[in-house]
Amino acid sequence: MAGIYVHIPFCKQKCRYCDFTSFPDKTGFAESYMTCVYHEMAMRGEELKNYVFDTLYIGGGTPSVVDESYIAMLVAAAKKYFNMAENAEITIEMNPGTVSASKIALYKKCGINRFSVGLQTAVDSQLEDLGRCHNLSQFISCAKLLRGENFSVDVMIGLKNQSLEDIGKSIDVAAAYGASHVSMYALTPEDGTPVYTDYLNGELPDGDEVAEMYAYGVNKLKKLGFVRYEVSNFCKRGRESRHNLNYWRRGEYIGIGVSASSHIKNVRFTNTFDLDEYFKCIMTNRFPVIDSTEIDAEGRREEAAMLALRTAYGLNLAEFNAVHGCDFEKIYAEALKKNSRYLEISNGVLKIKDEFLYVQNTIICDFLK
Repeated sequence: MAGIYVHIPFCKQKCRYCDFTSFPDKTGFAESYMTCVYHEMAMRGEELKNYVFDTLYIGGGTPSVVDESYIAMLVAAAKKYFNMAENAEITIEMNPGTVSASKIALYKKCGINRFSVGLQTAVDSQLEDLGRCHNLSQFISCAKLLRGENFSVDVMIGLKNQSLEDIGKSIDVAAAYGASHVSMYALTPEDGTPVYTDYLNGELPDGDEVAEMYAYGVNKLKKLGFVRYEVSNFCKRGRESRHNLNYWRRGEYIGIGVSASSHIKNVRFTNTFDLDEYFKCIMTNRFPVIDSTEIDAEGRREEAAMLALRTAYGLNLAEFNAVHGCDFEKIYAEALKKNSRYLEISNGVLKIKDEFLYVQNTIICDFLK
């Protein structure tokens, strides 16, 4: 099974931390853009006619900022041009400040069965500082519209003036209003974003403080019945994101739209980040790819190890050796020895111990040559 990712680059306003390809001043191009997306789907669908797609993820930007009819047509186009599994997981990202009852009703009617809601924090002053175009009240209204649905909530840690109690409140709110999945991740101050100035000014929590916040959040989520299955992702039993699991299992996926990335037949490629260039390519029946790299055998091994070790499932050594035609414990003997206190092997599965999963980047680096 493979996945489809579609990037909708429009948003109501740019968040202060956002480093993604998004255009708050170009929503007027939404109709033209979506027409190009449908056409790119048709082009890719012919190329990938032998694939079965198990997931469709509509991300951004803010997909919920465009007219809901465009989203319904997008889902219909995916089903028309790709061989979609009957029980495919179809997810849309939403900002609570850009949804309505009629939007969500049409989303559900067209087949969307999973919703990813960007709460970030339940503290209004922090939402304002982040540049979010919603408040807690709007999140609650959105969550009530999603009652009984499979929905995920984003929670950020490492914010300016954020306390452990603030994180606890955000998690409590997500759980209380029915979220079955929580993505809890640390604010990353990317160079060139306004929040990077906060970082330079020493206004953000340091690494040790963020680690404490993460540990607090993990314990809080555990008490509420959320199981950690990846370093930043927690869910109720059976509510894992199938789309993201495909990424972590080094599965194949096709990216549609500006800046979208793909992984097909051991080739990773990325679409142009330039909106005008994207339009030009699609209107002349050309794929808008600007970068393409074929992953060699060593690269495939390293990717498989890196992605699996991010998860609570770990790396099945026998499966790895069969797929890659090698002996993992022999190839990575030095890295295994160096990190022995952080790792465990049980029933043939290598894992990073729970208490060290948050610092997995440092450990995994030793497995990358």
